[in-house]
Amino acid sequence: MTLSFRVACPASVGVASHITRLLGIAALTLCVSLPAAAIELPWTAKQEEAPELPPRPVVTAIASDLPSALRSFPGVVEAGTEVELGFQTLGRLSMRPVDVGDDVETGDLLAELTPDDLQDNVRAARSAVDAAEVTLETAQATAERTRDLAKRSVATRAQLEQAERGLKAAEAGLAQAQSELARAEDAEGFARLLAPFSGVISAVSETPGAVVSAGTPIVTLSDVNTREAVIDLPEAVLSAMPVGTDVDIWLESDDRTRSTGQIIRIEAVADAATRTRRVHMSMDNPDNFRLGSLIRAQRGGERDMLLALPDSAIAGTKEDPRIWIVSRQPDGSATVELRPVTIGLRVNGLAAVASGLKVGEEVVVRGVHSLKDGQAVGERVEP
Repeated sequence: MTLSFRVACPASVGVASHITRLLGIAALTLCVSLPAAAIELPWTAKQEEAPELPPRPVVTAIASDLPSALRSFPGVVEAGTEVELGFQTLGRLSMRPVDVGDDVETGDLLAELTPDDLQDNVRAARSAVDAAEVTLETAQATAERTRDLAKRSVATRAQLEQAERGLKAAEAGLAQAQSELARAEDAEGFARLLAPFSGVISAVSETPGAVVSAGTPIVTLSDVNTREAVIDLPEAVLSAMPVGTDVDIWLESDDRTRSTGQIIRIEAVADAATRTRRVHMSMDNPDNFRLGSLIRAQRGGERDMLLALPDSAIAGTKEDPRIWIVSRQPDGSATVELRPVTIGLRVNGLAAVASGLKVGEEVVVRGVHSLKDGQAVGERVEP
C-alpha cells in the first residue's frame, strides 16, 4: 500500500514540524483502519513444519541354502610318493631321453653323463692295480729270499724285518689300488640314471650339456599309484574336519568325474603367508584324476541345509549376535525386527547361521547399526 500526502503550509511555519505531525497522524490512521492480522512482524512469523520423508530403503539379502559349490574348497591332485633324482658323481649331462609327462617303468634310462672322463678314471685305476700287483710280486720274492738267507745266517735279522715290512706295504698298496678301481667302476655306473620305480616324469631340472655335481636334481619322478588330493584349509574349518573325515572330490572342469575319499593327514605347520594348513586326502577312484588336475573337495555324506550371511549383517556383540529381519505387509509397508541368532563358522566373509533364521526371510546386510526395533523401512535394494 502506498500513501501520498500533499501539504500546504504558510511560509512562516517550519516545514519540518508540519511533515512530522502529518506522518504521525497517517501512521495512526493506517493502524486503526487495517485489521490486526494484516500486520505481521518478523519475530511473530510461524515456522513451517518439515514435510514427512518416506521410509529409507534398505540393502537386504534373502536367506537361502548355500550352494554345495560354495561349501567346497579348491585343490590339486599330487603324488603321494615323489622323488628328485640326480647323479651320484660329477659330470657333464650328455642325454636326457625323457620329458615332463612321460611314463617310465622301473629300470628305464632317465639321463646319462658323458662317459669319457669316467672311463679314463677306470683305466687309470686298473693300471694302478697292475702296478700294485707287480710291486707285491717283487716284495713276495724279496721276502722269501731274505727268509732263506736268514735261516742260513747270511741275512741279518734287520734285513729280514725290512723285507717283511716291504711285503706288508705291497699288500696294502694292492688293496688300496683295488678299492680305487672299484670306486671308479661304480662311478662309471653312476653315469646312467635309472628309474627306481614306475611312474611319470613330473618335472625336469637340467638339460643336456650342463655340468652337474653329485646330488643335483635332474628329473622328478612321481608314483601314479599313490595319487592323493590336497587342499588348504583355515583353522576355523579344520576344527570341523579332523583326520578320518569322509570327503567328496570332483574335477573342477567336469563335476561328473567324482571320487570319494578320506582325510589321511593334516600338516602340523601352517603356511606363513595364508595361515592355512595343507590337508591330504585319499581317493577311492583315482584313475580318472591325472597328476596336477584341479579339483574341488567338500565334506562327504548327507549335508544339512546351510544358511549364511555376510559378516556385515551381524549386529550385536560377539557373545550375543543379532540380525535385522524385515517384515513386509500386503499394503507395501515394512518394519524391522532385531532377532538373536547363533553363528557358526566364519569363512571368506560369510557367517553360517546355525539357528534363528529361516529360508526366505529378508535380512538387512548394510547399515545394521543405524536401525531401531520396529522402525519403518522402504523398498528393498540388492546388495
